[in-house]
Amino acid sequence: MAAVCGNHLYGVTKAFMWKRMPLKPRWAFVILVLTASLCFADDDHEMEEFLKREYSLSKPYQGVGSLGSSHWELMGDAMVTTEQVRLTPDMQSRQGAVWSRVPCHLKDWEMQVHFKIHGQGKKNLGDGLAIWYSKERMQKGPVFGNMDNFTGLGVFVDTYPNEEKHLERIFPYVLAMVGNGTISYDHERDGRPTELGGCNAMVRNLKHDTFLFIRYIRRRLTVMIDIDGQHEWRDCLDLPGVQLPRGYYFGATALTGDLSDNHDIISLKLYELTVIRSDITIPSVDNIELLRLGSAEEGMSSITMFFTLLFSMLGCIFLIIIGIVMYGQWKESRRKRFY
Repeated sequence: MAAVCGNHLYGVTKAFMWKRMPLKPRWAFVILVLTASLCFADDDHEMEEFLKREYSLSKPYQGVGSLGSSHWELMGDAMVTTEQVRLTPDMQSRQGAVWSRVPCHLKDWEMQVHFKIHGQGKKNLGDGLAIWYSKERMQKGPVFGNMDNFTGLGVFVDTYPNEEKHLERIFPYVLAMVGNGTISYDHERDGRPTELGGCNAMVRNLKHDTFLFIRYIRRRLTVMIDIDGQHEWRDCLDLPGVQLPRGYYFGATALTGDLSDNHDIISLKLYELTVIRSDITIPSVDNIELLRLGSAEEGMSSITMFFTLLFSMLGCIFLIIIGIVMYGQWKESRRKRFY
C-alpha cells in the first residue's frame, strides 16, 4: 500500500512540475528522469545469494585444522571444540587464527559472522578480534593477531581503548580498514587515522547471539551488526568506491595481552551475490511518455517561433506601407494649402 501511494504521489508531483516548467528545463527534467531510471534499475531487481561452502566455516567443523581434509587452517593458540572455534582462551598473551586455504575469486560477496566475546572480567577486556579479506595469510602480528602493513580488508571488533580520551567513541567499537601493504595500524590511537568508519557495539558477555555482516558489491563496502538479540541488522558502515582485488583469503584472528577474553567464532558463512534480472517479454522504452511530450513541445515551439517571426515581419511591412501612404497623403494635403 505504501509503495502504491508513493508511486501515485511521484506521478502527481511529476505532472505538476512538468506543466509549470519552461521548455529547456523540461528537457533537462526528461534527461534527469531517464538517468535516475537507469541508475535505480538494478536496485529494483532482486538480489540472490548462494552459500559458498568452500569459503564457509560452520558446525560440526569437520577436519578443521587437519592437513588436507579441510578448507580451513588453524594457527597459534586457536582450537576447535564442538561449539566453536576458539581463537584465544581467556588467558594473557595469547593469539590465534583460522584462515581459509582457498583464495576467493568472487566479484560480489557477503560474509555473515557469528561470534562471541566473553570472559571473567567485568569491564571490556582483551584486545578484540578481526575478520580479514587479505592477500597474506597465516602471519602472526600485532594487529588483532595478524601482521601489520597488511594488504586487503580488516574489520575489527575492538574491545579495549588504548587511547585514554575518546570523546565520541564508546567501546567495544567496530571499525573497518583497507590496507595496501604500506599502511600501518595505529594501536595508540585505536586505528583512528586509517578508519573508514565504524560504530559502537556492546558485544561482550552477552547471553544472546551476536553477528557481524560484511557485504562487498559493486565496489561498495557495507558493515552491519546484530547484537541486541532482536534479529535485526543495524547499520555500522556504508562506503562506496572501495576496491578489493579478487583472489584474497578470508580469516579470523584474535589477540590478548595483559588483559584477556575468550574470542570465539561460531560460524563464517560466505554468500556469492548475484542480481536477478526480470525476463523481458515485450519490447518497451521506459518513460516514453516524457520523451513524446518533450518532442511534441519541441515541435510546437518551433512552429510557433516560425509563425511569430513571419507575422512580425508582415506586421512591420504593413506598418511601413501604412506609414508611407499616410505620409504621402499628408504631403498632398499640405501642398494643396498653398494654392
